[in-house]
Amino acid sequence: MAERVAVVTDSTACIPARALNGLDIPVIPLWLIWEDDRYRDGVDITHEAFYQRLQERDTIPSTSQPSVGEFVDFYRRVAEDKKTDTIVGAFISSKISGTVDSARAAAAQVPDLNVTVIDSFSTSMGLGFVALAAAREAVAGASALEVAATANEVRQRLTVFFTVDTLEYLHKGGRIGGAKRFLGTMLNIKPLLHLNEGCVEPMCQVRTKQRALSEMLDRAEDRLHGKEMAEVAVIDVDSAEECEVVAKRVKERFHVSSVYRAPVSPVIGTHAGPGTIGMGFYSTP
Repeated sequence: MAERVAVVTDSTACIPARALNGLDIPVIPLWLIWEDDRYRDGVDITHEAFYQRLQERDTIPSTSQPSVGEFVDFYRRVAEDKKTDTIVGAFISSKISGTVDSARAAAAQVPDLNVTVIDSFSTSMGLGFVALAAAREAVAGASALEVAATANEVRQRLTVFFTVDTLEYLHKGGRIGGAKRFLGTMLNIKPLLHLNEGCVEPMCQVRTKQRALSEMLDRAEDRLHGKEMAEVAVIDVDSAEECEVVAKRVKERFHVSSVYRAPVSPVIGTHAGPGTIGMGFYSTP
């Protein structure tokens, strides 16, 4: 088969339809395990049902990456559907999920396919922007090497900030990283966090959520170093109204024509918790 590159990602990217703009990026779902029930992320349970259940139940679910076998089946299905033997996959950070490990192990089991696995060192729309950049390059006719190079280049310019209502979910899920030093602080302290080399790390802590959101915008301006935002998304966990306000502030402050609204998948919502607000963006070169 000729080198027509198929770009794939996982369900934590949760790319909104407006950002896809007609691109077809096949998605492999992660798993949500809640007591005796197993759900495919973004497939078997709606966002609304998940967050309602999360607030009603005393227990929180655990999460798991797709198995190697699931990845093998996924690669073969994509190759058949797309009529290609060349796949570039961008996946959730290896520092917070075993998805990249499964993806690479599966790639070794399909020697007839040319599979390139990219560790995004991110998730949510951070990962989404990496996958989108790769898919746009592929549609333009680029080779697998060129597609992967574009994805990695965008990854280098990527920033994800977020503030949570509580660190409880990150702590229980084991994804708290360096932010664990904020545990035990006053309940009204709101941390500003970011993804640093794929890990959840602290930026600062302030006394109100509104101050945390203002600090997030200030830090975003600092991170740009005078450059413009190439693309930006406001990310929320069951906080649609607050997300709308933040999106308006981002648009006005950074003079961007478009701000994607990006609810997170249940797997990411499990670890971040309701009320989380964040932003993902990357700068112009």
